[in-house]
Amino acid sequence: MASHGKREVQARIDRDGVVPVFYDSDVEVAKAVARSLATGGLTVLEFTNRGDGAMRVFAELAAWARADLPELVVGVGTVTHAATAIHALDLGADFVFGPTLDPDVAAACHERNVPYVPGCATLTEITAAYRLGCDRVKLFPADAVGGPSFLRAVRAPCPWIQAIPTGGVEPTVASLRAWYEAGAPAVGMGSRLLTKDLIAAGDWGGLERKVIETVSAVAEARRITTS
Repeated sequence: MASHGKREVQARIDRDGVVPVFYDSDVEVAKAVARSLATGGLTVLEFTNRGDGAMRVFAELAAWARADLPELVVGVGTVTHAATAIHALDLGADFVFGPTLDPDVAAACHERNVPYVPGCATLTEITAAYRLGCDRVKLFPADAVGGPSFLRAVRAPCPWIQAIPTGGVEPTVASLRAWYEAGAPAVGMGSRLLTKDLIAAGDWGGLERKVIETVSAVAEARRITTS
């Protein structure tokens, strides 16, 4: 069962403005990354279902977070089948992200009242996601489908669309500002935030500083956007 309710998950994502995306086969590395995120000021983590044994690692990570880092919202990403979604939900996923839109995954998540954020690359896919009951979509791959100008164009006739761009987003004021001004409530960010060299070196202090810098960039980008 999820540790955080649907409204809280959505509020956390909106507040942070960033959804960190991460995978590692070592649960201790995953825990260290999670600590760095929380200490640096981010409270959401999408653990992707990308490698062999990913769900086993997620199971340990989620159980640890519930006990030792309860403020952290932990979900599963790269979910493309209902069976995987159900397994993730049974392990306590607070949300489910996918690179594609799947009606069966939507049904599984909505039955548990857990946010499902499917990957969409066209207005038709986005509309289909909303018809399936999704509150948010993942604009993916965000840079390849047209960047902030695409989201701005989509929201012109459909301003209710809430899309979280993932793919090519940089942890800089300029990149974040462009997406926020286009109407994104938050962005997804993987290795550009959780850099491989810092993780490989076990430089958790350096990773925490990178997170702090990103949190600062989010605040500055939002200040400019709303000023």
